[in-house]
Amino acid sequence: MTPEDLAALHARSFTTPRPWSTAEFAGFLASPLCFLRTLPQGFVLGRTIADEAELLTIAVDPDARRNGSGRALLHAFEAEARARGATTAFLEVAIDNNAARGLYASGGWAESGLRKAYYHAPDGTRIDAVVMSRSLQAQIL
Repeated sequence: MTPEDLAALHARSFTTPRPWSTAEFAGFLASPLCFLRTLPQGFVLGRTIADEAELLTIAVDPDARRNGSGRALLHAFEAEARARGATTAFLEVAIDNNAARGLYASGGWAESGLRKAYYHAPDGTRIDAVVMSRSLQAQIL
């Protein structure tokens, strides 16, 4: 996917937080710290710094949701983060995005903080972000 493709899909997927621009995606993709994993119907963008990974954004085409794409992209993010040496990961998600919060929780992510008034809604209101995190270290059974 090109930065233009990413921005178009992001715009179809989000109003809050605001969709990212082509230039923003191009900037992330130019960084050696960032990585992109794609499916025909979605993508996940992440970055690693030292032993920590951040899930920057995940987007699935609204017409292709609830078919496992989000879960597959989440797993792809985690696998790439591990391959880059990350042992922990975190993300922010709008407090009112129950579908995403459910996806992350079902994947072993736990709420670890709150960022008050983090996102700007199109109507000008502010929305809190829930910080979620998880260990990426292999579980010994």
